[in-house]
Amino acid sequence: MAQVLRFSHIGLMKVTFCTREYSNLSGGQNTWLCHFLPDLRRLGIESRVLFFTSSHEEELPTVRSLRQAGVKCTTSSDEEKRYTEQRVRWLLEQLAENPPDVFVSNMVVPAAYYAGRWLREAGIPTVGICHVGADHFLYPGLLDEFVLGRAAYQVSAFVCVSKYLEQDVLKRRPEGILVRRIPCGVSIPEDVAKKPNGRLRLAYVGRLAEEAKRISEVTRALCRAVREVPGTEAFIYGDGEDRSAVEHILREEGEGLPVHLAGRVENDQISKHLLKCHAVVLLSDWEGLGLSLLEGMACGLVPIGLRHARGGAPELIEHGVTGLLVDDRGDGFVAAVRRLREDQSLWERLARSARARVEAEYSIEICAARWQELLRELVNGCASRKPLRIPRRLDLPPVHPALAWLDHRLPRPHQELIRRARSFVSRVKYQYPNL
Repeated sequence: MAQVLRFSHIGLMKVTFCTREYSNLSGGQNTWLCHFLPDLRRLGIESRVLFFTSSHEEELPTVRSLRQAGVKCTTSSDEEKRYTEQRVRWLLEQLAENPPDVFVSNMVVPAAYYAGRWLREAGIPTVGICHVGADHFLYPGLLDEFVLGRAAYQVSAFVCVSKYLEQDVLKRRPEGILVRRIPCGVSIPEDVAKKPNGRLRLAYVGRLAEEAKRISEVTRALCRAVREVPGTEAFIYGDGEDRSAVEHILREEGEGLPVHLAGRVENDQISKHLLKCHAVVLLSDWEGLGLSLLEGMACGLVPIGLRHARGGAPELIEHGVTGLLVDDRGDGFVAAVRRLREDQSLWERLARSARARVEAEYSIEICAARWQELLRELVNGCASRKPLRIPRRLDLPPVHPALAWLDHRLPRPHQELIRRARSFVSRVKYQYPNL
């Protein structure tokens, strides 16, 4: 009973998140953190974030944004900790120094999930968040290893950001863990987009990538819409590995057209740009949720998405009520843009309903409250706390093929060297205890 009482006062709770951010990779997962963690603090939950980054040479946008908001961030670069064993040990050292009440893996970081074994042994529950779509190459590894796999490495709770992800996980009948659907909430700005006055502005927000996003096809679709529907303009906000493809298409097909590659925008500035637009476009094959649609809808933009996508648009848009669903990135998309351009009353009705939908179901306050409930449940239901043990030797499961891109193990000769060094130190300490 004493333990339950200790944590029933939510103001005493501390949560540590783990994520990764590279100069060409941030994503909606980290954008969400920047809005979400300050809101958790308003609920009395203090957060800390452990980052894996490509290098220490620059302060990346998410780290900068969170630090400005007063959230403590600690980083480790690939240059320092390249291998999973090193990363697991670094995480455990950080967490032993300042133990949280709950540990949350925000992105797919295998080391963070593996470290969960020793956290749970110490009575610290762990949470994995599934932001990636079911078609993402990391998804099978995430489920096989940490949801459906051996009990020692299973998370305490698995949070799915969309209904279709939750259903996909539940149909596999995971045992011994909580599965919850909590969408990534978005902030609702006080201002709202003004109705088109002579020009309809379209916005794409997100990673410039071919996988899932189909950024080349999206760029061509925007060029075609602007070319064929008079009085339209398009903006592409974001960066990514396929930026050069976008630049090439704009040179070849967008010459003289008002289609602008605006590039990366700071997390706290995106709404200012969206409020100058009228429709937000997401034509991905699949999404975990589709945060950019929600951000646009919160600003009073009309969302346009693919009808047959997995996750994203079909889950967030009710066709003809809160936005428009199209069958393709060609004729169907151009027809939807033409409808919005020519029928201002349609735009006003859809924009108003889109914002109302986000306010009712996807605001950052609503979603933070659901996280608060889950965190309380985990902490009040966990076993008694013990000191966090850092193992001298990490005997991790074999690398799952789907996670190999992120799960680099120490070369075997290196491992043997470390084992011998530790053995030597132990013998010296035993023989000369006063050293």
